[in-house]
Amino acid sequence: MFSFNYKKPRVISEIGCNHMGQYEIAKELIQLSRDCKADYAKFQKRHSRELLTEEQYNAPHPVPHNAYGPTYGAHREYLELSQEQHADLKKYAESIGIGYSTSVWDVTSAREIIELQPNFIKVPSACNNNFTMLGLLRDTYEGDIHVSSGMTTLDELETLVSFFEESGQARYRLVLYSCTSGYPVPFQDVCLLEINKLYERFGHRVKEIGFSGHHLGVAIDIAAYTLGATWIERHFTKDRTWRGTDHAASLEVPGLQKLVRDLQATYTALSYKCEDILDIEKVQREKLKYRKQTTSPTL
Repeated sequence: MFSFNYKKPRVISEIGCNHMGQYEIAKELIQLSRDCKADYAKFQKRHSRELLTEEQYNAPHPVPHNAYGPTYGAHREYLELSQEQHADLKKYAESIGIGYSTSVWDVTSAREIIELQPNFIKVPSACNNNFTMLGLLRDTYEGDIHVSSGMTTLDELETLVSFFEESGQARYRLVLYSCTSGYPVPFQDVCLLEINKLYERFGHRVKEIGFSGHHLGVAIDIAAYTLGATWIERHFTKDRTWRGTDHAASLEVPGLQKLVRDLQATYTALSYKCEDILDIEKVQREKLKYRKQTTSPTL
């Protein structure tokens, strides 16, 4: 087992495209994320004409109820915010005391977000084999690079880590996330022990290990942290009944509040006793601890 010291957990509120293409909702979700005491509010950036083939762009959305346009491409375009809007969201987030980041899905999006210079940029599971984009991030961006590992073999992750090791950057800039790609993911498919596998294979070669969850509830995230995931990412929405793919696998305000609270409590509790009997126990020991009787009990 790879050994590690527990670091304070950092929580990413993954807003993604749960803003439904509306800038004001995006700002509100940043504020709600801050109010829940998350560390970062994160979005997604795509250029659909670059990312999708013509056939994919013109195909109908696979779940019509969640569609915001007559084709999948039109749906994706509707949900996109401009680079200028992302710049404004970054300024707004930082002005109220929460970090900003974005997942990038293509080279153009990566270039646009690099210009904003967030603390880190995320590469989603779907794009962690796009080495043109990964090379752009590695060679022209100075912040950390976070990468999810859903839908990815260990050999493919080895290629990814080795790519960053070529420039000596993996140990200082690369954060790998354990992840199962599904919305939502049933508990039997979360596979938390993959965190152990990432530590054993890459723990000494990358900066940190994180966990990106698409499950229900918050108990799994606490377990992920105790296994060593220092970054916890969860999708976030104001209303899980809103139209869109990710809302059902997202936390609402009470859920994100509980997640942050419980992670902080777990972090505080993950320690050894400083002495055999703590001060809080001494009073109880005096009152409750069994003592051998020195006289025989009266019959």
